[in-house]
Order: sequence, then structure tokens, then C-alpha cells
Amino acid sequence: MPVLDELRDRGPELVLCRHEQNAAFMAQAWGRLTGVPGVCMATVGPGATNLVTGAATATADRDPLIALTGQTPRDHLFQNHHQNIDAEALFRPVTKWSVEIEHPDAIPEALAQAFRHATSPRPGAVHVALPTDVLTARSNGAKPVVRPIVRTGGIHVGDVRRAAAALQRARRPVVLIGSGATTPAAAAAVRRFLRDTGIPALSTYQASGVVGRALSSQFMGRVGLATDEPGDRALRDADLVLTVGYDIVEYAPKYWGRTRAPIVHVDEREADVVAGYDPEVEIVGDIAAALERLGEALQARRWTLTRAQREVQRVMEDVLHRSKATRGPRIHPARLIAELRAALADDDLLVSDVGAHQIWLARQYFAFEPRTLLFSMGFQTMGIALPWAMAARLHDPRRKIVSCSGDGSFLMSVMELETAVRLKLPLVHLVWRDGTYNLVEIQQLEKYGRAFGTKFGNPDIVKLAESFGAVGMRVAHADQFARTLKRALAMSKPVIIDVPVDYRQNLSLLGKASMFAG
Repeated sequence: MPVLDELRDRGPELVLCRHEQNAAFMAQAWGRLTGVPGVCMATVGPGATNLVTGAATATADRDPLIALTGQTPRDHLFQNHHQNIDAEALFRPVTKWSVEIEHPDAIPEALAQAFRHATSPRPGAVHVALPTDVLTARSNGAKPVVRPIVRTGGIHVGDVRRAAAALQRARRPVVLIGSGATTPAAAAAVRRFLRDTGIPALSTYQASGVVGRALSSQFMGRVGLATDEPGDRALRDADLVLTVGYDIVEYAPKYWGRTRAPIVHVDEREADVVAGYDPEVEIVGDIAAALERLGEALQARRWTLTRAQREVQRVMEDVLHRSKATRGPRIHPARLIAELRAALADDDLLVSDVGAHQIWLARQYFAFEPRTLLFSMGFQTMGIALPWAMAARLHDPRRKIVSCSGDGSFLMSVMELETAVRLKLPLVHLVWRDGTYNLVEIQQLEKYGRAFGTKFGNPDIVKLAESFGAVGMRVAHADQFARTLKRALAMSKPVIIDVPVDYRQNLSLLGKASMFAG
């Protein structure tokens, strides 16, 4: 309450949410889209525990976030007191840094450090607990000064030479692009490097859009959950893998590193060496500077796609176009995605929740600009899509914003629809409805030949949206989707579209294996 009372008169804008977890999700999305940590705040006790999942998601997804929590007065320490919990210890396993302020004069320094910790490689969540008696005490502390993280090139010449020599020996190299390469400078450098060398590239889910439209002839697809995507074939055929901004949390090396091809690692941080990921060479430092120097060391060497790589592209195109023309009361995911792509410009934003639809979008929605197709891959938290879309709209009032969730995750954050209506946030949220936790169901069918505990009922999604003051729409036939989406995108308030989907081909999503722990 002391912080809220101050915010009434001064300070940053307050966005009042209906659940603390959603506040953390919104702050995470703000951090990903801007590079500046989003800040979320919750009260002591259950407010703090409700923030934990959001903080864990931001840390696992490498997005900068500051979580502020209230705390009981310091004289309650070690007491079994109302709402008393060791919040510093609670957040420690899921954040980069967790601290409890013990003196009011330490607040400026702690907050300055929090911002630096959250944004330094790798970005993530930071937690600061604020006891009530500290917040209400008089402070002589200076105003905090938050300096930007210094990102020097720091590129070792010998590492560049070794990486160039390894590439020169390769006949079938590929570039695997990860989330660390999605900053504007890094993405531009990746595109220059690909254009100059001709090396084919693929990306993780979170690196969607880095390759760009102009280089689509070199794109081998995305990898991330199922292990039989076209991109996986390109990895298996490669005789060298150059990873750029890749983080093992995005796609575990044990699933793609079985090729035993040499690996060259380019990132701001040294590699996490695990089974299947033991780079022959590491170039550690600013990604843009590293790629520029590596390109210079290659002395204008150019590669062309091999027959196997061209076949990967043919397979990818076949997957992309398959089933687009399906008809019926339920819309096939391929057709839904094709019509989504046609309705959105390259710089518009599509947000994906976690579920079967996530794999369909990663496989078939082509993004052409970084951070225009958002996924959670580190923690795979359900319920993120609507809060992320809301934060994106707060950040940018101009572009079209569409978010997608399954009916399994929609109700996990639906209470935030009231916030979107109150703030007058124009966005479109698609609920892919089939009445099951389908991604769990298809894994059960694959492993056990039967499914259990995956089916549930749904409310009337249109009436539910309208009860919040949003616009509710329903697609009764596949042929209606494009027209319905066009109407929704023209609205000046939140729109929820109930989309019955045809998931009969979902067993094919998993391929030979999958990363899921279920």
C-alpha cells in the first residue's frame, strides 16, 4: 500500500491486473519486446507466491523482468505470522537474483542492481522483497542511476580464425539461430552473414523471423519440440553446425546433436557444455561483431544448397501447403494458419500459447521479422498468450495483434480480459476449441495407446467474452474464418473468436519422438 499511495501522485503508470501471475506475464512480454525489464508488483504472502510462475517463465525464456513483492515487517522474521514467508528464498531458484531490502537507504542501490542483473546476458527475472517497515521508514538514499550494460565486442581473433577454418572445411554447413540473435543488431548481422555466405539457416521457435523474407530461399524451417521437422533433417545432414545466439533451453541438444557434426558456438555467453553440445570453437562476445569478423575471415567464400538441403525445402513447402483447402464445420490448422498469415503484415504480431496449436504455428506460420511470432519455450507455461498480447498492445498501439490459445489454456488467464476491456486494448484472441488437452492426449495415445484425464467442458465462449464487455465471435464453418478475422481486426476493443479446430492429424505432430516430459 505505501507504494500504491506514491504511484497515485507520481511514478510509472500502474496497470492493475486481476491476477498476479498475469501481471508477471505482461511484464515478461514487455521485457522481450523492448529489452527493458517489465516491472510487476504483488503483495506479501499469496501475492508473492502467485508471481513465482511468471518469474520462472521469464527466467527460463531469457526475458528481463523485475518482480517486487511486499514483505511483513522485519521484526516478524522467523515468526509463524500471518502471511509471513521467506520470499527471498522462495524466488531464489527461479530468478537470476533475489534479495530482501533491510534498510531504506539500500533501496536505490538494490533497484539499480536489479535492472543490471535482469538485462545482463542471459536476461531473466530478478526479485526484490520490500518489508513494510522499510517502505515506511525515512530514507536518505540517493536516487538510483541505472546504467546500460556495456556490451563490448571482446572478440578473440584466434577464435574467429579457428571458426573460419572449420567452416572452410565444411561442405554442408547450416546456421542454427537461437533467441539470443533476435535483437535488432544481432538479427541484422545474421542476415548480412547469410546473404554474404549463402549458408542455409534454420531457427528455434523463439528466433522466428530472424532469417527474413529476402533470404527465404536459404531457410530450412524451425526446430523446437517434435524431432522430425524438416529442420531436423537439415541438422542431421550437416557436416558443421554454426549456432548463433542458441540456448540449450530452447531445444535440447540430445534431440538434435546426434549428428556429431562439429559445432561452432557464437553468443554473448560461453556455451553450456552438455551431452550433444560440446562446441569445437566458441566465439564469445557481441553477436553482431562476431559475425562481421567471421564473415571477413571467410574471404568471400560462398556455399550453395546441396541436393539434400533442397529436398528439405521441398518437404517444408509440402507441409506448408498441405490441407489448406480443407472444408467443413471445423477448420484444419493449416488452413487457419494460412489465412492468419494472409491477414497480417510482416511487422504485425502473433502470440502463441502452449499446446498443440503451438507446434502447428511453429511449423506453418512464416514470420519475417524478429519478435513478431512469440513463443514460450524455456518453461512452456500455459496461459501466457492473452497477457502477452495485452502488454504488446500497451507497448505499440499501431500494429495488428493476434494471440492464440487452446481452450485448455484460455480459462487460465481469462480473468485478464476485464483488464483489456478496462484499458480499451484492441486485440484479437483466437480460442482453438476441441474440448481436450490435446497435446497431452496425443502423447498418451503415442505412448500407451489410450488417453485419460484430458477431456473437459467449455463455457459458451462468445457469451463469456460479452460478459466481460469484449466482443465475442464464433466460426461455425471453415469458410467463415477469414471474414470473421477481418471483422475482428477492424474492431477498437478486445475480440475473442471461438474457433472449432479439426485436430484429426495431430498424432503426426510428434514424429518419431518429442521433447515433452509428459
